[in-house]
Amino acid sequence: METREKILQAAAEMIAEDMTATLSVRAVAARAGVSTGSLRFHFPTQRVLQDSLLARIYEHLLPGDPILDRTLPPRERLLNCLRQVLAPLGTNEDARTAWGAMYRTFIEPQPTEQVHAAYLGHAREAERRAEHWLTVLAEEGALPPGDHTRNVRFLLTVLNGLSVERALPTGESVLISEAETLNAAVDHVLSTGPAPTAGPTRP
Repeated sequence: METREKILQAAAEMIAEDMTATLSVRAVAARAGVSTGSLRFHFPTQRVLQDSLLARIYEHLLPGDPILDRTLPPRERLLNCLRQVLAPLGTNEDARTAWGAMYRTFIEPQPTEQVHAAYLGHAREAERRAEHWLTVLAEEGALPPGDHTRNVRFLLTVLNGLSVERALPTGESVLISEAETLNAAVDHVLSTGPAPTAGPTRP
């Protein structure tokens, strides 16, 4: 196994044991059995290491990239991206278990710097993926160019809300109501497009 993979595997093991693990250079290098200099060569900063690991985890949990499947229209591809994020949560007991772990890791503890940094790492990766979806659609002309930040936040807020709904008691099919919400969210994004680029301000 090459050094980079050994480092990522060691970091993944540490995260599996503790989702808020700091992933310090010294600790990860020791776990991987490599020198700190070797780790720094592949991952110059702690943030680069964390982001690389989270990208790898997302790729493992969500294989494939539906936004690149050009056999489908843009609307269906964006829908599939959102469905792909929600799918691993499962429903009912599976969703409750997933949200219980999230609560115990990021909400219940005191918001220490370690907990804060760990959560921000997950949030950055989620934002990166959503930005990627909208950038691809903009490059194809399905969305006008511009700043996608507003729509990225909107889509992630919708996904967070739906993931909570999957864990809560309900009197109807959560998947039917979820499908309606996802369709409405995609229609909104494709109809409004990104925020316009700010022009020069007048004195």
